[in-house]
Amino acid sequence: MTPSEQVLDSPEGWVAEHIRRYVRTGGAEGHEWRPGVFTLLLTTRGRRSGKLRRTALIYGRDGDAYLVVGSQGGAPQHPAWYLNLLADPEAQVQVGPDTFPVRARTATAEEKPRMWRTMTAAWPAYDDYQTKTDREIPVVVLERV
Repeated sequence: MTPSEQVLDSPEGWVAEHIRRYVRTGGAEGHEWRPGVFTLLLTTRGRRSGKLRRTALIYGRDGDAYLVVGSQGGAPQHPAWYLNLLADPEAQVQVGPDTFPVRARTATAEEKPRMWRTMTAAWPAYDDYQTKTDREIPVVVLERV
């Protein structure tokens, strides 16, 4: 990712507005999305377009790593950002005012139950989303590079 590359924000209107506010204020607005619910901005490279794509996601922590969930509200398909990370795990994250590179990986079968509990503590609806779909909703581990 080069500083001069254009970043395309989520096409979802309310998410795009959340991202703009987050970026404009250096995370002062948007980092805490709802009381006690924190978000980060994840920028991935599109697996087909090659363009940089940014979205806002609820996150949790596991030691030094950041955790995000590929729920897409329980939709039958994985979110585009997750498919992008499978194709290219190098990404960028903004947490509050801090921006840094990360390498993404899907939580292992051994890690996932513990990490899932962390994420459902932050956003209990993830359990409901899992009941809506036959796919296994992934927990993604974002580790600083």
